[in-house]
Amino acid sequence: MSSPAIPTPPRVPEAVHRRRWAILGVLMLSLLIVVLDNSILNVAIKTISTPEPTGLGATQSELEWAINAYTLVFAGLLFTAGLLGDRLGRKKVLLGGLVVFGIGSALAAMSGSPVQLIAFRAVMGLGAAFVMPATLAVLMNVFERDEQPKAIGIWAGGVGLAIAIGPITGGVLLDHFWWGSVFLINVPIVIVALALMTWLVPDSRDPAPGRIDLFGVALSVVGLVLLVYGIIKGGQLADFTDPAVLGTVVAGLVVLVGFVLYEKRSDHPSVDIAYFKNRVFSAAIAAIALVFFALMGVTFFSVFYTQSVRGYSPLQTGLLMLPLAVAQLIFAPRARLVVDRFGVRAVCTGGLLLLTATLAAFTLLDADTPIWLLEVVFFLMGTGMAHVMTPTSVVIMQALPREKAGSASALSNTFRQVGGALGIAVLGSVLSTAYRNGVEDKLAVLPEGVRHTAGESIEATLGVAAKLGPRGEPLVSAANDSFLHAMHVTALCGAGVAVLGALVVFLFLPGRTPPDAAPQEETDEPVGAAGR
Repeated sequence: MSSPAIPTPPRVPEAVHRRRWAILGVLMLSLLIVVLDNSILNVAIKTISTPEPTGLGATQSELEWAINAYTLVFAGLLFTAGLLGDRLGRKKVLLGGLVVFGIGSALAAMSGSPVQLIAFRAVMGLGAAFVMPATLAVLMNVFERDEQPKAIGIWAGGVGLAIAIGPITGGVLLDHFWWGSVFLINVPIVIVALALMTWLVPDSRDPAPGRIDLFGVALSVVGLVLLVYGIIKGGQLADFTDPAVLGTVVAGLVVLVGFVLYEKRSDHPSVDIAYFKNRVFSAAIAAIALVFFALMGVTFFSVFYTQSVRGYSPLQTGLLMLPLAVAQLIFAPRARLVVDRFGVRAVCTGGLLLLTATLAAFTLLDADTPIWLLEVVFFLMGTGMAHVMTPTSVVIMQALPREKAGSASALSNTFRQVGGALGIAVLGSVLSTAYRNGVEDKLAVLPEGVRHTAGESIEATLGVAAKLGPRGEPLVSAANDSFLHAMHVTALCGAGVAVLGALVVFLFLPGRTPPDAAPQEETDEPVGAAGR
């Protein structure tokens, strides 16, 4: 008679297993401030662009840098931060990142000029680079594999919650306090997160990290920073053929190619390039990058549509964006159930096609479109995103062994941030170019020195029109018409990118039975053993 099967003991220590949901709550609080900061800033950019004392008088170029300084540092250091978390301990890295983020937030709130704001936003990006990959890596280490999709869905829903809270919180703060309050609000959240994390979260690391690949780390940082900087600069100049832009982008690509070649030959690589031979892993990474390319460009111009064209306040704008976040909050935790029934390929393809349709729907919006139509578009956009982000995050995190969770999370977030930077830069460039071309003829009545500045953005044109009084009324109409045309062109470009993402996931992600995504063998090293 055969002996009864012995159940496999859990890989997670019992004490950690019992408090896993509380740990997830703390991780979501840490994630909250990283996402909250960007969603708050989206509502505040119009206020920051107004002259002192209300704002800082930032130009559109300076506003883009205030957003992208964060993205540049974030994207450049994400991969390195993930490696350090695997090596030094994810809890230590997470706590350190939160402290730096909190200090950067306090300094940004006290900025006296756009240049200072840009610099302190970069400090915030440094802290966030160490927070984001560590949250997902810790999650993978405190949940068993069968619960990981549910936990990741809730984690992704937390992103939706942050997107919901951000614009509304920003609107309330801007209605009652000065613009710097949108950054200062991060500080008490950081303090609470630090206290709870010190108490609840276990440390964990790669039990066999090997030697530190200093040269590989340096190549990855230099390559990513050069690439993202070139992308941002091209968007700022609205000219990607500029020699300085091309030189920087090409230099970044050359360094990254060198990084790949070096890693392939190294006996102690920072990242195993063989990960990308898994077509499922690569397709999921590409899908995340393409989703954020389309989304970041659209959210950037939608704020100007609601505030500049439609005349809504920051708080009203935050409330208008609520359906986008609510849809993610509702559907992200439940996307795993849809995947169980229809498979990753069908769910992600459907999500991207829905995102494509909502981006294209922006071409239906004009100055007097019923606002409920925008609300429907935002809700469907959030629904589409939820059915892409959760399944692809699960695929990426489960494709690699548990001890490499920090590296997997860092790779995912690096591609997400580079995709977002591309979206702001490229689609921002399309928006700026289309707007300037549309309004240029109407600016001919202005002095030549003023004409160029007035054509930079709809806010710049409206600012000049306000100074002209009744004589500026024709400029207001021209600015609105030109912006709407530019928004329609940009939205169609974003829709085209989403279609490309749908094609990628349809061709390469698995269906209901994912043979290519079979889990790799995990080590028997208990979670957190190295960190205790």
